[in-house]
Amino acid sequence: MPSGSSRRPSQSARRDGRRASERAADPTWLAAIKRWLSWFKPPRRLRLTREGRYFLLITFCVGFAAINTGNNLLYLLFGMFLSLIIVSGVMSELSLRKLTVARRLPPRAQVGRAHLVEIEVFNHKQRIPSYAIEVEDLRAGQPADKRCFFLKISPRSAQVAAYRRTPARRGRDHHIGFRLATRFPFGLFEKSRDVSSEGDLIIYPAVDPLVLPPDDSGDRIGGVVTLGRGTGDETAGVRLMRDGDDPRDIFWRKSAQTEQKVVRERVREARREVTLVVESRYSTPAPSDEFVQRFERRIREVASRAVAHLKRGDSVTVRCTHGERAASVPSRGADPLLRFLALLEAAPTDDAVPSTSNPPQSGKKRREREVA
Repeated sequence: MPSGSSRRPSQSARRDGRRASERAADPTWLAAIKRWLSWFKPPRRLRLTREGRYFLLITFCVGFAAINTGNNLLYLLFGMFLSLIIVSGVMSELSLRKLTVARRLPPRAQVGRAHLVEIEVFNHKQRIPSYAIEVEDLRAGQPADKRCFFLKISPRSAQVAAYRRTPARRGRDHHIGFRLATRFPFGLFEKSRDVSSEGDLIIYPAVDPLVLPPDDSGDRIGGVVTLGRGTGDETAGVRLMRDGDDPRDIFWRKSAQTEQKVVRERVREARREVTLVVESRYSTPAPSDEFVQRFERRIREVASRAVAHLKRGDSVTVRCTHGERAASVPSRGADPLLRFLALLEAAPTDDAVPSTSNPPQSGKKRREREVA
């Protein structure tokens, strides 16, 4: 077992270290204000449901009537309503306590194709189960639209559910955590709390089915077939047998004529090399909508052609105009290229970036400089 010094830090340790570095970068007064404000941040969020609004309205009406009339039965009914609110708060808190959530992301995802994300909730309580738990998966910069519902999670046990999602755009999906909510037991209030859990999922660009011709000579670099010594099916020539040659390559008919063992030399077919270029430079300070649409269409086209060439047995290199590139061969598959295209971003040209080395000076400063 490796020692503790050589062990890789866990995700929580890396996250704590990043937060510590952020806190260290803050000024002293700002860090003190953040610590002071953290004391007032509620650990739970409470939201009234529609039934809860009606119930509170009836409770206030009964209480107002009890105070005005002095009727003991109204006081008793008012106390029962208040006790239901207290019981609802206590039982919902017990359901949310000591729950941990884990996310299982797929190894890959693609635009336009549905994938499953598994959510596992573990109840660490010894004797009390959790009821009606709703888990909402949170992603940075995107609305939380995917939820999983757990009717009952027994003590010291886990429940697994999954939701289906179809990505609409390529890139990196950054999951930041979960929101655990429950309306147990009466559905009057929805109590929720947030749980931090980071994870990244790379969304590959969409791939259209393409059928390439057998002798496609599109964006190819180098020759189509190269003959040489190898292990192909065709014969390039014959020679005398040397030590280390395969006895299965002995040409017996020629060996009988020359009274020496002669072996066949087989041809070797070189793999086709294909280079696909993506125009990733824009000349304006900000990319226009037309350039973004053209850029996304080109990425989808390059992804489709790269997959088709790899299926045909070609080696493919994808290159963008600002210098980055990625390559793959049929034995490795299309994952390196699709990952490269998924994370590829457009960049401005050198002329489009405003220079800040010599900032413009005002007329007054220029005149003062000339006078000096």
